[in-house]
Amino acid sequence: MKFYNLKTREHVDVPETDVRRTKMVRKTKTGEQTRYALTAVYEGSKLFKFVSEAVYKSTDAPEV
Repeated sequence: MKFYNLKTREHVDVPETDVRRTKMVRKTKTGEQTRYALTAVYEGSKLFKFVSEAVYKSTDAPEV
């Protein structure tokens, strides 16, 4: 799966086995906001990739 490494400013390929999915919920003054992300650790750098709910549900990665 492709991630963008902010530290090195380049795209990296991370094996599917190292990818985890995360759901972040926060309160706003108008309700709740839910963000879906895929995370991975690659060469010591923690990588995030924000995705849609459909991609989040279709991914077989384990949830954090």
